[in-house]
Amino acid sequence: MEMDLLGYETGAPPPQRVTVKGRTVQYRESGYDNERTLVLLHGVSSLAASFGAQFVSLPSRGIRVIAWDAPGYGGSDPLPEEAPAPAAYAEVLSAFADALGLKRFYLLGHSMGALPAAAFCRMTGTERVEKLILASPTPGYARAATELRAERVEGRLKNMAALGPAGLAEKRGPDVLSPQAPRRALMLVQAVMREMRPAGYAQAVRMLGVGDILAEARGIKVPALVLVGSADTVTPEAQCREVAAAIPGARFALLPGPGHSCYVEAPGPFDDAVLSFLDAP
Repeated sequence: MEMDLLGYETGAPPPQRVTVKGRTVQYRESGYDNERTLVLLHGVSSLAASFGAQFVSLPSRGIRVIAWDAPGYGGSDPLPEEAPAPAAYAEVLSAFADALGLKRFYLLGHSMGALPAAAFCRMTGTERVEKLILASPTPGYARAATELRAERVEGRLKNMAALGPAGLAEKRGPDVLSPQAPRRALMLVQAVMREMRPAGYAQAVRMLGVGDILAEARGIKVPALVLVGSADTVTPEAQCREVAAAIPGARFALLPGPGHSCYVEAPGPFDDAVLSFLDAP
């Protein structure tokens, strides 16, 4: 059996795989016997293993936790499109949920993961998701001017080509945390970033180029929470408040202290905010 060094570093459970429409999706799961299920979608520079703290904390509080490696990440097969839309990831998510027998569940998308999470809710109405959480949601670049959008996408792709996953982790890791983040948070963020697959990352970056979280948000009909760390410079508070305002009846929560990877940097307050929302009437 192949050693799961990343799971060992992050505290995440071992990876599992399921075949979805002829493609493999890798995922991690904890708390199988719990009745309530939360599905986690990671960001553009991350993986399912980044939710190590949540795999421990939330099952102990009655939540079954499932996190996928997005298409093109970890052990998951990529999408066929060079520049897939958020809906393409959402369609895989739908088939993935079917394969695991998930009828209705809670859904959380962090950063880039917020785009397919929102698209999935827009596509399925109130049928599949009980409650939605968008953590540090990326807006996507669709509303940016053409030149700026191309610059942002190409800039990310050039950085990956020049630095590779390890170099990008070294350069980018500190940017997703606050200056006060504990050393262990940086070590975990960088350990996950080093395992990125450049081709899958490129697909996701191009998805950001065509993504528009505000357009997706207006079609969401399930109870929703948008939360962000107060020191987030990637998706700052004002931007996240705009996302919350676009979702009918959505709540907004600010976590004092952490940066963009708030669930890694401040897992206790993050998990408390998530559970408070899930337990609310």
